Amino acid sequence: MTDNNAIKTIFANAIDGRIDEIKRISLDILNHPESGYREYRTSRLVADWFRTNGFHVQTDVAKTGVISTLETGRPGPHVVVMGELDALLVPKHLYADRETGAAHACGHHAQIGSMLTVAAGLLNESVNKNLAGKISFMATPAEEYIELEYRQTLVDNGEIEFFGGKQEFIKLGHFNDVDIAMLTHTGSELRGTLGIGGSNNGMVGKTIRYTGRAAHAGGSPHLGINSLNAAHLALAAIHAQRETFRDSDTVRVHPIITKGGSAVNSVPSDVRIETYVRASNVPAILRTSQKVDRAFRSGALATGSSVEIITTPGYLPAKYDSSLTELYSHNAASLIGDDNIIRLNHGTGCTDMGDVSQIVPAIQPSANATTGSGHGTDYRVDNYELAITKAGKAMGMTLIDLLSVDGEKARDIAGSFDAPMTIDDYLHRMRSFRSRDTYEE
Repeated sequence: MTDNNAIKTIFANAIDGRIDEIKRISLDILNHPESGYREYRTSRLVADWFRTNGFHVQTDVAKTGVISTLETGRPGPHVVVMGELDALLVPKHLYADRETGAAHACGHHAQIGSMLTVAAGLLNESVNKNLAGKISFMATPAEEYIELEYRQTLVDNGEIEFFGGKQEFIKLGHFNDVDIAMLTHTGSELRGTLGIGGSNNGMVGKTIRYTGRAAHAGGSPHLGINSLNAAHLALAAIHAQRETFRDSDTVRVHPIITKGGSAVNSVPSDVRIETYVRASNVPAILRTSQKVDRAFRSGALATGSSVEIITTPGYLPAKYDSSLTELYSHNAASLIGDDNIIRLNHGTGCTDMGDVSQIVPAIQPSANATTGSGHGTDYRVDNYELAITKAGKAMGMTLIDLLSVDGEKARDIAGSFDAPMTIDDYLHRMRSFRSRDTYEE
């Protein structure tokens, strides 16, 4: 009978000899941030590491994604370990790109490190000879749902269909034979811990464009139609709806004006807004989306401008698998102690791991190895041992449990998973969120 503890020790020891190498790659990514569907340098760096280490590598998946595969040579389940390639736009972050403003203010560079850590340990023949099935390492683009106008141009040009990278991977068929998926995110809960369980909101995205009429702002404003005023009225109307949002639905609506006009002495005739509509469940997302659309239409009606509202599929609520969570928890505790494993509550942020969790058993534990506020100028990973090495070891040890003994544990978890939807159902649902409407007086 296979001694998993002995295999895990060999796995962990194999990683220990490559900690500095993997950390260097993570820091390289930190110092060269790229936003979603622009991660060309990051993608090459990751692909080159996998090629150098003998993996079968597929590049340019959903523009910039990478899939690297390790076949055990024995039939069994297919387990995926993921990391995200993209950065945010936080221009004042210490490690922001001076030209683009991109910055790893969400710790995705450490995710890639933890994914590579798993891969490095599995290269040891004494480890992988005891496993069955297939392991894929997916470096996915564009988890951060930003630059909506840019991504809409990619959709219009036929380069992508969905704004999120994992959504594209699902659409392209890369999850058709996947049985289990996992990814470790950095977090800012109790420092020094690994967080398990929890759930996340889902969302849709919206881009709004008000079109008015330009005129001299000082000399003849009466001849213009002020699109900025339309936007202000709409934002006020959204705020007036907030008391109707149920606490249990954890609704979040947070618009930004991305263009407020062209010149200060001209009545604004082209004003643009981006927003999310987030909630813990799909019915609440749809209800709130309708309220938000009415608010945007009200601004156009009041001022006489026209408004175009584009609603795009966002992310589905995340529901992480309890059986897989418990298996991971046991392995994580063996590394850092039971007292340093914490249970996560519902999070009102969103992730495209939510989409994955709707079709296969999935987990997204958090490595609480940071300081500062997530997505803020002060967010830093300051404990790379936890964020990369221990996070990677915990995932890898879980993978060993899943794929040893002919993949029995993975088969059990996948077999007992009651998927909320099939992949076909998922794609139909996501496409149903999309709309593009123009309203005029």
